[in-house]
Amino acid sequence: MNKLIYFDNAATTKLSKPAFDAMLPFLGDGYGNPSSIYSIGRDAKNAMENARSRIAEAIGALPEEIFFVGGGTESDNWAIKSVAEMRRSKGRHIITSAIEHPAVLNTLKHLETDGYEVTHLGVDKHGQISLDELRSSIHSGTILITVMAANNEIGTILPITEIGEIAGESGVLFHTDAVWNRA
Repeated sequence: MNKLIYFDNAATTKLSKPAFDAMLPFLGDGYGNPSSIYSIGRDAKNAMENARSRIAEAIGALPEEIFFVGGGTESDNWAIKSVAEMRRSKGRHIITSAIEHPAVLNTLKHLETDGYEVTHLGVDKHGQISLDELRSSIHSGTILITVMAANNEIGTILPITEIGEIAGESGVLFHTDAVWNRA
C-alpha cells in the first residue's frame, strides 16, 4: 500500500477539521455576499464579524484591526505599500532580508521604482540576519523593517521579537510575513 507523504505544507496545507467545519456552511448554501443587504449576505457578514471578533480577542487586538485577504501575497503587498504611502513624508527607506518571499521582494522592487531605498540585509549560513547590521542600517529616513518570521525554503526561524524591539526603540514600524510560522 502506497501512502502519500506531502512535503509542501509550507505552500499549501490541508484545512484543519475545525476550520473545514466552520467554513462548510459558506461553501454550500450560505455563500452570500457580506456587503449585500439580503438575508444570506447579512448572515455571511455576521459570521465574518464574529470571526473577526474572535481572532481579535485571541491576539489582544481590536476587531477593526483585523482584515481578511485572499492570501499571503495580497496581505504583504497591502501592508508594505500602505506603510510606504502613510509614512512617505517621514522617509523612504525600508529594510528587509535577502531571503524574503517574492511577495515581499517584488513589492519592494516596485517601491524602488517610486523612489524608495531598500536595504537587503545579508544572512549567515543558517539564514539568520545580523541584529547589529539591522541596527546600523536604520537611519532617520527608515520607515519600515519587513522580515519574515520563518523562511519557507530553508526553515530558518528569524528573531522577530528582537527585530520588533529594535524597530520599536528606533520608532520604525515592523512588518512580518508569518504565513509559514509554525514556531
